[in-house]
Amino acid sequence: MRITRSLLSGTAISLVTLLAACGTSSGDSSPAPGASGFTPPKIDQLQQLGAGEGAVSILAWPGYAENGGNDPAVDWVTPFEKQTGCKATVKTFGTSDEAVTLMKTGGYDVISASGDASLRLIAGGDVAPVNTTLIPNYADVTGFLKDKAWNSVGGQMYGVPHGWGANLLMYRTDKVDPAPTSWASVFTDAAKYAGKVTAYDSPIYIADAALFLMNTRPELGIKNPYALDDKQLAAAVELLKAQKANISEYWSDYLKEVQSFKSGNSVIGTTWQVIVNTAAAEKAPVKAVLPAEGSTGWSDTWMVAAKSAHPNCAYQWLNWIVGPTANAQVAEYFGEAPANQKACALTTDKNFCETYHAGDAAYAEKIWYWSTPIPQCLDGRTDVTCTDYAAWTRAWTEIKG
Repeated sequence: MRITRSLLSGTAISLVTLLAACGTSSGDSSPAPGASGFTPPKIDQLQQLGAGEGAVSILAWPGYAENGGNDPAVDWVTPFEKQTGCKATVKTFGTSDEAVTLMKTGGYDVISASGDASLRLIAGGDVAPVNTTLIPNYADVTGFLKDKAWNSVGGQMYGVPHGWGANLLMYRTDKVDPAPTSWASVFTDAAKYAGKVTAYDSPIYIADAALFLMNTRPELGIKNPYALDDKQLAAAVELLKAQKANISEYWSDYLKEVQSFKSGNSVIGTTWQVIVNTAAAEKAPVKAVLPAEGSTGWSDTWMVAAKSAHPNCAYQWLNWIVGPTANAQVAEYFGEAPANQKACALTTDKNFCETYHAGDAAYAEKIWYWSTPIPQCLDGRTDVTCTDYAAWTRAWTEIKG
């Protein structure tokens, strides 16, 4: 069961502001600047593992660190404790902004960070570079999830990839004919399904519109759906305002979207694979596609606090949670592709990894993973200032009226 979450909220903090606020430690020069255009604070990584400290404090999305409290059959924390002797304390959060705020308190050892939070944590000096040689299971993590813009800087990994997924286009097969192949069906052609279109309820959904425009209106010059200047954002807002006339509802609770498609109140719109599975299991006539333009999506990373009080147990947790057994359990419970390819042999549903495209590099290449819009254009432009998340939040309020 995938846990509903709102990935982004509040005002995005520019990396420049973060860097101005944080200091660097003495010693060797800082790591090289990364693709994100900033140099992270100099923080030493763990050089060798020692004895576990007997405890680890985990900050996680709901569903990522289950200890049987929600469902006795869903527990990969207790086996970790028994094997390592590290008693785990788990705190969950509801948004990435909440996660960043909590991490800054210094009371946590590890965090599961989405792409919109990870670079803020790196730039703010809240997480340390990770010595992947101390994490044996890292070798089995899918290659296309490593050394990416949201989990590394200058060739240095700052965590271990955990799970990922795409935002798909779902439709009722008895109401939508022919089967859609493009996001045009919910944007420029949405009037065909007036009052029956659904969309994700978050300012980050603006990126979905930007992705469509990037493929259909090249004159706008959009190269990255999270890097929009004023003109490009205005075009996305215009498209979404036009879409609103055909919207049945904006969703954030996946169970409500399932019910909407079952009842026929919605017949087409953005979704997650687990929603498709749930709706189909409940006899709704639905299918989903990854449209020709590609899609937005998420990739999460487990990171270690820069000032972890229990670094050895923290590393043991990272190795455990991306190990094949735990990674398979999390993936099935949460509803995403596992990062560890060996997990695929251990899922209870033997078709799970095929359904979620785990290990499918060509599929993953079509996804633009969630990132926080910041003034420093993520597409590399330096001749303009891009709109930040605060501007996207204002725009989303305007769009929804």
